[in-house]
Amino acid sequence: MRLGALAFGLILLGAGLLGPQPAFAQAKYPERPIRLIVPSAPGGVADAVGRHWADRMKALLGPVVVENQGGAGGLVGGAAVARASPDGYNILLGSAGVLIVIPIASHASHDLARDLTPISILGVVPVGFVVHPSLPAHNLEELVHYAKANPGKLSYGSSGAGTMTHLAGELFKSLTGTGDIVHVPYKGAGQSIADLISGHMPLVSLNVSGHVIALHRSGNVRLLAVTTPARLIAAPDVPTGIEAGVANMVALNFYGLFAPAGTPKAIVEQVAQATGRGMADDEFRQKLVASGFEPSLDSSPEAAQRFVDGEIGRWRPVIKAIGLKLE
Repeated sequence: MRLGALAFGLILLGAGLLGPQPAFAQAKYPERPIRLIVPSAPGGVADAVGRHWADRMKALLGPVVVENQGGAGGLVGGAAVARASPDGYNILLGSAGVLIVIPIASHASHDLARDLTPISILGVVPVGFVVHPSLPAHNLEELVHYAKANPGKLSYGSSGAGTMTHLAGELFKSLTGTGDIVHVPYKGAGQSIADLISGHMPLVSLNVSGHVIALHRSGNVRLLAVTTPARLIAAPDVPTGIEAGVANMVALNFYGLFAPAGTPKAIVEQVAQATGRGMADDEFRQKLVASGFEPSLDSSPEAAQRFVDGEIGRWRPVIKAIGLKLE
């Protein structure tokens, strides 16, 4: 009888009927292509970063399909991911505009900082203060002196109201007491750069791309300072705002990976670990740097959450002070 009972037990064990077998019951992830939503039009730094990440993940996670969903400053694409099934197959390439500015300055039904789960911060795109060579300012100190000596006569362009380039400009004015500098919002960086080169706009707050660095080195424009805590890998000759004497002059347009809230922690960790392995690849990092991007090498879901929370706390008073309202 004991032998018969043992045999029956072995049959049940072989059939998986003696209890749950987690290692075999869980579905493998990913089993189909992952969709990466880039909440902006094709072209530009965000699109380049998203496509570089997708290409690198092929060998680590499998196929990643990049889908551009621009509109409403990134809210369209961000909300699409927030509404998606939390199964790991819809990931957002989120930015400061989507995760920080929109939740604070708009009345959108989605609080994307709440409705999305951070996976990893890929890195940052710094903002730089760039002037036409005719402006008598070779550093931020001289720019401040010029602005104070010519109240109401100096304007600065940005990529648009509510962008990090706009917020960086307003933070600079607040920290230096140059509130008379007039903000001129553009619809994107292209026209602001064209007006800067032609001399129609003396000062522009710009995302520092490889194109901007090339213009600076050619002498067509003058890049006075960048808003990162440390100098850029791609432009080590350009001082930071802090080095130039403006304490707390830090403005980072970050890009990171975000999943719908409720996505299983195991999936979030798997994507984060694959991203970390990708970041360890020198060729991959160099592609990001060439796109005007400063890669982050030590992010994690927990670190990404702390970073986003810190940025919200830092920018909320600035956004409230300037009365920014996004419809």
